[in-house]
Amino acid sequence: MRPLGGSETTPLMPQTFASPETHIDARGHRCPVPTLRLRRALEAAEPGAIIRLLADDPLARIDVPHFVAQTGQKLLDTGDGETGLWFRVLRV
Repeated sequence: MRPLGGSETTPLMPQTFASPETHIDARGHRCPVPTLRLRRALEAAEPGAIIRLLADDPLARIDVPHFVAQTGQKLLDTGDGETGLWFRVLRV
């Protein structure tokens, strides 16, 4: 059986990034501190780096995605757990 798209196959590999995640813990801080800490971490990061921000300020749910979109970065995913909110951001 011939694979779709040609005679050679390219295995589907998960996307890899340049570096492991950097964790920023901004729990206990209110707006705008979580976003400012994220900004500082993104400025220091190389393209391809992933920053995980932890926050417990409810406004971060609005502020962080807005900031990420405004700066041209990529919000990979978000979550809400027992320890607060978290955001994974790719430095573009």
